[in-house]
Amino acid sequence: MINKAILIGNLGADPETRYTQSGTQVATFRVATTERWKGQDGQMKENTEWHRIVAWGRLAEICGEYLNKGSRVYIEGRIQTRKWQDQDGNDKYTTEIVAREMKMLSPKGESGGGGFGGSSGQESYPEPPPGYNGMGDDVPF
Repeated sequence: MINKAILIGNLGADPETRYTQSGTQVATFRVATTERWKGQDGQMKENTEWHRIVAWGRLAEICGEYLNKGSRVYIEGRIQTRKWQDQDGNDKYTTEIVAREMKMLSPKGESGGGGFGGSSGQESYPEPPPGYNGMGDDVPF
């Protein structure tokens, strides 16, 4: 079976980073992808979709340090849906991309997404720690 998502888009805000109780760094951010097409009436149309991204460990550190609002990125990872209960006991769900690979695509000096060590900025890292459900407090990322 395959669970793979590939996105190219722009960050809607700077990444938020924090640490799990065991000290593993996690970064969360949102990426916008926009589809454009010409409608039957000849007018250009577009639709923007927002994706929640979660990165772990060294990849989270790099995302937090080098990505900024507006940065164009390539993200590759897997789709994950998590469930939790709010303070009133209501079930809540969120769907996110757990990043395995990130490439910075913004030219150096643009939108804060400069080059990384003179390379394309490609980074690949392992999955989150076993048994970690992604929840810190009772509030999702």
